[in-house]
This record gives sequence, structure tokens and C-alpha cells, in this order.
Amino acid sequence: MFDFSAPLKQRFAALQSSAQFFSLRYVRRTSQHLCVRKNVAEPPSLGSDEGAMLTVRLNGVEAYAATNDLSLRGLQAALQQAEAMARRIAPHALLNLSEQTVSSAKGDYLSPHLHEPFPSLADCLGMLMAESHAVPADERLVDWQASLGLENVEQIYLNNAGAEIRQAQRFVYPGMTVTAYDGHDSQTRSLGRDNFGQQGGIEVMTSCGLLDAAVKVADQALQLILAPNTPSGPRDLLLMPDQMVLQIHESIGHPLELDRILGDERNYAGTSFVKPSDFGTLQYGSKLLNVTFDPDIPEQLASYSHDDDGSAASKQFLIRDGLLQRPLGGALSQYRSGLPGVANSRASSWNRAPIDRMANLNIEPGDQSMDSLIGNIEHGILMSTNRSWSIDDARNKFQFGCEWGQLIENGELKGVVKNPNYRAISAHFWKSLSAVGDASTFKVLGTPNCGKGEPNQVIRVGHASPACVFANVDVFGGDA
Repeated sequence: MFDFSAPLKQRFAALQSSAQFFSLRYVRRTSQHLCVRKNVAEPPSLGSDEGAMLTVRLNGVEAYAATNDLSLRGLQAALQQAEAMARRIAPHALLNLSEQTVSSAKGDYLSPHLHEPFPSLADCLGMLMAESHAVPADERLVDWQASLGLENVEQIYLNNAGAEIRQAQRFVYPGMTVTAYDGHDSQTRSLGRDNFGQQGGIEVMTSCGLLDAAVKVADQALQLILAPNTPSGPRDLLLMPDQMVLQIHESIGHPLELDRILGDERNYAGTSFVKPSDFGTLQYGSKLLNVTFDPDIPEQLASYSHDDDGSAASKQFLIRDGLLQRPLGGALSQYRSGLPGVANSRASSWNRAPIDRMANLNIEPGDQSMDSLIGNIEHGILMSTNRSWSIDDARNKFQFGCEWGQLIENGELKGVVKNPNYRAISAHFWKSLSAVGDASTFKVLGTPNCGKGEPNQVIRVGHASPACVFANVDVFGGDA
């Protein structure tokens, strides 16, 4: 760990630059993805990547260049390329960054249990194979797979103001999917997949629930093909944490990214219904809604000590008692807008520049147990595990579908229904939040697949949430 730190520091100290400020961000990444499908191991996917981004600030203009040549000559060439770019774009610069503060922080950050060895590739395949073989023999179960993604990332940030920040992290992504088909309809039930990932070690396999999950997941897939379609009409909606992941992500996270609010994402991922003047004034949701940027939950996917510009990360309320307070904006966006923000300037790799990204974006727990959430619903539906999503460019009008639904009548869970969907408008939906689950319903989840930026950057995002109830939501089934 950090075995390249000493030579990298030596080479950085030897760099020659006429820039007032320059920095280096080194990233080394290794990954593996394993999958057992219908009791057959698929070829493992293995990856390795390493390089550095050099950033300069010259006469108030910032530019950057990346390289995978980590020799002193290679780093010096990238630094000179960044300086040349800064000079070329100076006549067209929209901002003078001469007065923007820079980091001088020092520190190390490690994922939980990082010093403990992870099981070998063969042992991991053995666990997946055992789970695959545990799927019951039923001719209606036509496809299934158990999978495990593993990613190790080491990052070192240095600048000429004295900053030295080292972060080493391990990300674990377990998953299982079972598909049932009865000759007329197919239904898929999954565990983990794209909404469960955590930092840590082999304990993530247990916290995910993957081990010994095959029988339950398969049984739920079979229940779905036998279930009636979800009825249409207004109902109270109980969203489980694994669906709240998407709800938070699309209708709070993206709309609050400050660069998007300032217009930077119009060509690719849209804009936002939120305006700069809304901070401190907009009632985003009901008074039960409390949303935080929280980098301090060790196992969550986007926990870290400093962002990729060297800004120190700390927990901040973005929405408190439903009132919008601050955006998801890193140091540059804060400087541009004059608004407060958070340390969320993040890059997907060494060859991408940091931009405003969601990190850990969480809903704080309330005071209702699961029994209480269900018991207070007269006419409603529980939905779990996202299956489909659609939302407009301003992140306002949306329609989401789930894998699993259960009716709730007179405070009791009733029968399973399939193809559950719901639709609403973000600006109104969060105002319908009528109950928030307590800590016993709270789960730490996330996704490795949030895309944004040009060129595209796919990055890890953490979301933690309790179960939540929304009043009088338009729900519908697959044939509506």
C-alpha cells in the first residue's frame, strides 16, 4: 500500500513550473468481476489501470493534462502541456481563479478492514458456485446468476502548497439475480446487483445478504409470475431502501449538483428545476425530509477524507426539515456561484478532471418502525428494488418501476403484485413524504454506475436511507 508514494513525491518535488499553482493526482486501480451463471463459471474479467493528472493555475487560468508515463520526464511533459493549454485558453477564460484558495491538507484514508486479505479468486468463485447450486430445481426458473465485483483504488494528491493526501479503498459489489418464466410471462428478482456496494472486506458478502439467499430470491421470482398485475390509481406508497436509492439519486442528487444548476450539463445530462436563488428559500419536501452529504459512514461507497481537489469532507445538511439549504458543489462551483457547498469535486479516474458529483447522499432516519409504517397505511402499496427509470432533463417529471410489490390494506401487508410502477413530479413528490422509518429500517446502499460529464465519467455513489411513505401517489401496473 502506497509503495509508490516516496518516488512519486521525489518526482513531484523535481518538477519545474512557472505556474503559481500546480498539483498532481495519481490513481492506481485494479478490479475483478466474477460471475457464475446457471452453475457455470463465466470467464473472470480482470482490470488494471494507473496514471496521473497534472493541473496548473497560470495567471488565474486553470488547465490540466493526464499521462500514464509516471517517469519524471513523463510527468514534466504533462505539466508543460497543461501550462501551454492555460496560455492558449487565457483569452477566452470566463473566470479569474487567482484568488481561489487551494488545499494544503495532509492525511491518509483507508477503507474498513483494508489490511485484512480478501479471499482468493478461486475461493470467491467457490462461494458463488455454491449459491448458484442452491437455486431450487424448477423448470420455471430459466436463468440465474451469482456475481461479485471487487475494486481496489489507491490515490495520492500532491500540490505545491504542501498538500499530501493518500487514500486507499476497496469496493465490494455482490449480486444475485433469478428469472422465472411460465410460458406467458417472465419476472426477475434480484439481490444487490446495481444498488448494493460497500467499502470493506468479505464481511460485505454477509451484510448484503448474498450468502444463503438463493432459495428466497428464487421463491420471490416464482411468486411474481403467479401474482396479479399492480392495480392503477392513487395510493400511499411505501418505498423500501433499495428503491429509495434511485429516488434520492435522480430527484435529489442530480438536481442539486451545482455545476448542473449553473448550466454545465445541458449538452449531456440535462439541467435542473432548482435555481441558485432557491437555496435557503425553497421548501423542497415535507418537514420530515432531512438530507445529508455524509462522507463519514466508513462502509459507504463514497466515504473519503478529501475530494479530488484536496478539500476536506465533512457531513453537511443539504435539506433540513424540508428546506433546501446548500447544493452539491465543490470548490470551483462555490467560487463561481458564491454559494456554500461540500467537498464533492470528484473524478472517475486519473485521466478525467474533477467535477461536481454526488458522493454519499443520505436521508436521515425518522422515528417510525416498519410495523408502524405499514400499520398507518389504509390503502397503499410497498415497492422494492428498481427495475426501470425515466426522468426529464430538468430532473423533475419521473416514472420509476420496481421488481417487487405488495398491497397494503388497513395496516396489513397483503398479496404480492407484479410490475409495480409509480410516477410523480420531484417538486411535489417530496412534499408528500408522510412518514420516515427509524434506524431499524435504515440501509447503507449505493451504485457504481452513475454517469455524468463530457467525456463521460462513471463513478461510485453512496445512498443510505430508511423506508419512507409518500401519500397519494399515482401507481400503475405493466399494462397501464
